[in-house]
This record gives sequence, structure tokens and C-alpha cells, in this order.
Amino acid sequence: MAIRVLLMFFGFSSFAALRACIARDWRPQVGDPEITGWLTVISYFICFALAVMVLRRRPAGAARGLWLAIAGLVAFLGLNKQLDLQTALTATGRCMARAQGWYDERHLVQLAFIAGLVLGAAIVLLWTANTLRGHMRRNGLALLGLGVLCGFVLVRAVGFHHVDRLLSMDFSNLEFNFWFENAGLVLIAINALLLLRRGR
Repeated sequence: MAIRVLLMFFGFSSFAALRACIARDWRPQVGDPEITGWLTVISYFICFALAVMVLRRRPAGAARGLWLAIAGLVAFLGLNKQLDLQTALTATGRCMARAQGWYDERHLVQLAFIAGLVLGAAIVLLWTANTLRGHMRRNGLALLGLGVLCGFVLVRAVGFHHVDRLLSMDFSNLEFNFWFENAGLVLIAINALLLLRRGR
């Protein structure tokens, strides 16, 4: 019953109607089949494994909340890298906009969504930095890596034409996109290895 009410709120008579609308723009398939895409997925899951090791071994100075957040975020982003869930979300929003009759004003909703993302990321990073007092020296690289990852997600979510063009340019035959995303992962991995080494 609750699902039916929710579907009606979104402007659809059934789940099949919503699924058919989303299927016009998104299908479950590998989002980035290039070697760089798979290398990035591997990097995400290495970071996830390292974060879990930090949480299990609890080395001195490790901020548990930060590493829990990192483990959750990198696991989700690793899955999203190949499932392309943001395209499914965009397609769902487009279907809702058409069904509810506000498609022509969708830019206002997009701006509100982006502003909410930016504000949410800023609040989380500031709160995390505040809770790391006394542990910043041993977790600073991970926090910086988390900031880089959040920046990457925000830049991709905003999708400004000029920024997308910059990210698609390459350096050493690899797109800036690859370097940007993996820079955050490398910082997190280095910090995790340093903590685990000290913990030993």
C-alpha cells in the first residue's frame, strides 16, 4: 500500500510504468568497461579492505568514525563506478519531472539538489575535522583523501560543460578524471597503511 501511494506521489500508476520510463535512459550494464575504469574499481575495494583492517585492528590514533565513513563511502562508490547508479537517479528524476509536469522548471530542482549536495558534503567534512581533534596528525591524509573524493563526486554531479571537458583531457594518456578520482584513494590507502604499520 505504501509503495502504491509513493508511486502515485511520483506520478506513476504502477512500478512497471516507472521502470519502463527509467529504462529509456538507463539499463543495468558496466558503466566504464575501459581498463582505467576497472583499475579504479580495484582501487576502491583495496581502500575498503584497508579501512576494514583499520577498524578491526584499531591502531593507536585511528579515528573509528572516520574509517567507518570511508569504508561505507568507498564500497558504495566502487559499486557505483560500474553500475552507473547516478544515471539511474537522473533518469528517475527526469521521469518524475515529466509525470508531475515540472520538466520545464527542472533546472531549479537541479540547482537545489546540487546546493544540497555541496552543503551536505561541507557539513560532513567540517564535522569530521572537528571530531578529529587530537587525531588529526594520524588521520589527516585520510581526511584529505575523503575531501578529494567528495570534490570529485560533486564535480561529476554538477556536470558543468567546461568542467567535464577539462576532466576528459588527458595527462600521460590517462584522463584527468582518472587522476582526480584515484588521488583521493591513494591518500586514504597511504594513511591506512601508516596506521596499520604503527599498530603492529
